[in-house]
Amino acid sequence: MPNKKYGGKVMNYYCNPINVPYRYQFNMDPRSDGKLQIDREAADPSMILFQGKYYMFVSMNLSVWVSEDMAHWEAHRLPENLPLYDYAPDVRVVGEYVYFSASKKGEVCNFYRTKDIINGPYEEIPGTFDFWDPNLFCDDDSRIYFYWGCSNITPLWGVELEPETMRPKTERIVLIEGDSYERGYERMGVDNCEFPRSEEEVEQMFQGFLKQSGTPVEQLPQQYIPQIRGMFTRRPFIEGPWMSKHDGKYYLQYACPGAEYNVYADGVYVGDSPLGPFTLAANNPYSYHPGGFMPGAGHGSTMRDKNGNLWHTSTMRISVNHQFERRVGIWPAGFDDEGELFCNQNYGDWPVAVDENGSDPWREPQWYLLNYKKPVTASSCAEGSEPGMAVNEDAKTWWRAASAERGQWLAVDLEKEMDVRAVQINFADDQLPIASPGKIQGSLTQPRYIEERDHVTRWILEGSLDGTDYFVIEDKSEAMTDLPHDLIVREEGIRMRYVKLTILQIPYDVTPCISGLRVFGIGDGEKPQVPGYSAHRSEDRLDLLVDVDNTADATGYNILWGHAADKLYHSYQVYQGDGAQTYKRIGALVKAQDYFVRVDAFNENGITHGKATKL
Repeated sequence: MPNKKYGGKVMNYYCNPINVPYRYQFNMDPRSDGKLQIDREAADPSMILFQGKYYMFVSMNLSVWVSEDMAHWEAHRLPENLPLYDYAPDVRVVGEYVYFSASKKGEVCNFYRTKDIINGPYEEIPGTFDFWDPNLFCDDDSRIYFYWGCSNITPLWGVELEPETMRPKTERIVLIEGDSYERGYERMGVDNCEFPRSEEEVEQMFQGFLKQSGTPVEQLPQQYIPQIRGMFTRRPFIEGPWMSKHDGKYYLQYACPGAEYNVYADGVYVGDSPLGPFTLAANNPYSYHPGGFMPGAGHGSTMRDKNGNLWHTSTMRISVNHQFERRVGIWPAGFDDEGELFCNQNYGDWPVAVDENGSDPWREPQWYLLNYKKPVTASSCAEGSEPGMAVNEDAKTWWRAASAERGQWLAVDLEKEMDVRAVQINFADDQLPIASPGKIQGSLTQPRYIEERDHVTRWILEGSLDGTDYFVIEDKSEAMTDLPHDLIVREEGIRMRYVKLTILQIPYDVTPCISGLRVFGIGDGEKPQVPGYSAHRSEDRLDLLVDVDNTADATGYNILWGHAADKLYHSYQVYQGDGAQTYKRIGALVKAQDYFVRVDAFNENGITHGKATKL
């Protein structure tokens, strides 16, 4: 993806999930009855700018991702003395050092610091307490604060630390607790559909668990009993804190309600001091990406780039092969004139242009999805995994070839000649039939082996005007990289009607699967007409209920809402349903907040804005 000039500026492009080598996990989850669950995972990203480069630390990847432009990332193995099997690595720049910590609930966690992220050494600072989902924050006066929490039975805490020893200087303070009855976005379930269970229901399910497992309660480790009961409560996980400071205000961000849901989000509270008290911001959740190809935007970090532009990175969800089958996304962010933290996740998994000199966080996509539910053919397919599943904009389904024979192919017909600018190739995994290549290790509650070997993914991407004579767009037949979400950009555009992917080699030589062969560009037709819609709130004020009048010229709709007509900071991208209307229930409202709503229509030619109305 070479840099190009656009409007006098150098541009780079990325497309969520970001294009990095996500490592395989061989999970021996205690809840899987001894079944090995294999998936790729990366989550809980901490992104920093250090000495002119961007660094991203993520869970369970043994590596740090490094970039000079936020579009192209390379993975570098981290030193072995770091706790690489601990979740939610946190990194912060403090003076000339980068500080690192990670989570191990029930065990004392150490801190580490270095002046050289890739090569080390990492100096170990012995810890004095256990924590989960840590976040370190250095204020302008060099005082150090620390935040942590990851549970649906305990809150987020904060404390001030002694800078040299990293020992607490103060007692820990409760900062944030969940409330699903006041904040709809903290409810669990698909589209925030589940309220917490009653104590009677939880007790009944807990007793059922004991009976099924054949384990008397007296034999359970006492420290695990609250966690086991917590699995049945349907109370939200309040986790993943991250502190930012802007114009003298402190923005304590947090994730909820659970990583396996499409509505995994980041909320934010605001205070006048690092340890509060904090007040819920008007714009919540500020990071929320429940629709599109791959949803989820929770548990992440917020960072300013070399030019002062704000970016937010968070966790995206697949959760098919394992609950924590996850990826990483990046989105433009910012603070508005009233100090509200926002994140632009409109069309949040379409290509994004990154300027070298500055960025408008609300710039709309330049390229549009060209092949939603277009005709697809393939060399073969397994029953129930037809080629159409590669163009339905759902990362939880995929085309699977009928065999692992080299040269399996997938081809999409755009139905007419079009101006193609980018293709994202999304590989999927489907119950891989292999044993763990290494010893299962990690914690008692989440034992696993993380693949240490570097694999390759090889293919050839071709285009054609007539479906017979093909030309090569990109040849990765000799690639030494393993990129399951590769993005190919041709910024100046290529005219074609057919796009064909031929798969040559993938990790473990298993049967190939494609969850998304996604083609982006610029159509030569008309944008859709302004959509008609109706919207109202549920009686409990937590749900937004929208009916959109379908039109023949729309591919789908982007439903936007916010606390002011000019602050429609939240969105839910949906594709047009069958029949006369597309209905959507959005369960992310805050009971005490008033809202405005707008519905935009999109197709392969562009985006048409609707009219904002007050709910």
